[in-house]
Amino acid sequence: MTGLLPGEPAPMFMAPSPINPHFTFGSLGGRYILLAFMPPPGPEREAIIALVRKNAAVFAGDGKIFFGVLSDATGFEDVPQDLPLRWFADPNGEIRRLYGAVDADGAPMPQWMLIDPSLRYMGSAPLSDGERLIAKIATYGSPDDHAGVPMHAPVLIVPRVFEPAFCRQLIDLYNAKGGEPSGVMQARGGKTIGVLNDMKKRRDADIDDEELQAQIRLRISRRLIPEIKKSFQFTATRIERYIVACYSAEEGGYFRPHRDNTTPGTAHRRFAVSINLNAEEFEGGDLRFPEFGSRTYRPPTGGAVVFSCSLLHEATPVARGVRYACLPFLYDDAAATIRQANMHTIVMQTGDPVEAPPQAAV
Repeated sequence: MTGLLPGEPAPMFMAPSPINPHFTFGSLGGRYILLAFMPPPGPEREAIIALVRKNAAVFAGDGKIFFGVLSDATGFEDVPQDLPLRWFADPNGEIRRLYGAVDADGAPMPQWMLIDPSLRYMGSAPLSDGERLIAKIATYGSPDDHAGVPMHAPVLIVPRVFEPAFCRQLIDLYNAKGGEPSGVMQARGGKTIGVLNDMKKRRDADIDDEELQAQIRLRISRRLIPEIKKSFQFTATRIERYIVACYSAEEGGYFRPHRDNTTPGTAHRRFAVSINLNAEEFEGGDLRFPEFGSRTYRPPTGGAVVFSCSLLHEATPVARGVRYACLPFLYDDAAATIRQANMHTIVMQTGDPVEAPPQAAV
């Protein structure tokens, strides 16, 4: 019924939903996703809605979620909004074509499709199989167990990138300067701009002093870039962004699941770096990679977590204290060409070269 094979990555898309006109499907990692490519309005559609409502308990937690894909609707006026019913509008057929939910003539083929917590396709079934399929999904345990073995995100933890005194110097800079609310990067009207919304509660202070920027580059180039090259066979030559970020418990600081390279203005980013400046002074505020389970990652003070900008990740809410972190992005000269080509879409950001790492003394 579909061109997809089990184990293949689920196609990514952005589509309207009742809560977000630009809902990103790729943000749903970390749970089983049941998609229903819905039939037109009528008894068959009403039967699907009734079936999902009857099994609301299956979709009540964070581990399983239902979305109906509406091929006939541009809005959601004709469908109920009570949970667990969630909807994507697909008036142009983009989603159903991506998933192969069409016949040989391109007409919609209503069916179920199941996606695993790593956002990989598991299989499909005709709508008449809904009772059996949902009963099977109800037996699934925690998304953490879906692989049958513990999963670990492909991240690199490197201690001792910044020494404690330098961490404190950056924290003092933030406290002296104060932070501004931090937005998220979105593509709007052909431009990549920062937007303030409820995806993130964080305050940032720019590091404007060129000498301090040079000290950051020196430490990253000599202590971190060789480890990235060893682990990922990638040599970073450029750095984007000099900031001290602050997540505070008082504001409930967090950053919901997202990826760092999904707009034209961020497509050049290769690796994200999260350097904790005071790891012992807060609770919560750790990194999580939902596609790889609920395990969290916290580098020590002065240490870095490094990961691909294409990985879905989040900063969990800070429950106590204040988390300070330095959060640059790294890329190379080839990616700099992409950035330059997209410069007309970008609200200006820094992209200074990183000092080339010297040969190690023996």
